[in-house]
Amino acid sequence: MRELNHHLPAIEDLIPHRGTMLLLDHVLVFEKESTTTEYVPRADAWYADELGNMPAWVGIELMAQTIAAHIGLVKRSEGAPPKQGALLGTRRYASTCSAFASGEPLRIDAKMIYRDTSGLAAYECRIAVGGNQVASATLKVFEPVDFQSFLEASRP
Repeated sequence: MRELNHHLPAIEDLIPHRGTMLLLDHVLVFEKESTTTEYVPRADAWYADELGNMPAWVGIELMAQTIAAHIGLVKRSEGAPPKQGALLGTRRYASTCSAFASGEPLRIDAKMIYRDTSGLAAYECRIAVGGNQVASATLKVFEPVDFQSFLEASRP
């Protein structure tokens, strides 16, 4: 892996999340098939529990935003504009802890394991603290050709 942080765009230039819903600090590594990001949980954030920690279930969103950053970087490298996508879900999210400690950096890895021409993709994701894996999941995502039409077709 190549550490490219100083050559990579700000996370806000890659994903649409803003304000309190932006849960990534920056991209650490980008490769064609994978991306690694970092986030430091904050004790005063909306998700903080009574001890100021991030509940581990928020890890799914960290993984989804890392996938969005990966797709944004791929699009950028191809000279294509970013597009909106959707998290379809996961069958199993596993965490060895109930919360991520405030102030302790999380390293989030997303590696593409499948992508087809329709925009459907699957990513193997992991969250590590201090080099030790604390959470994992395989997330399915979809990048429709026309996101607005996709949303309208999904409404009951």
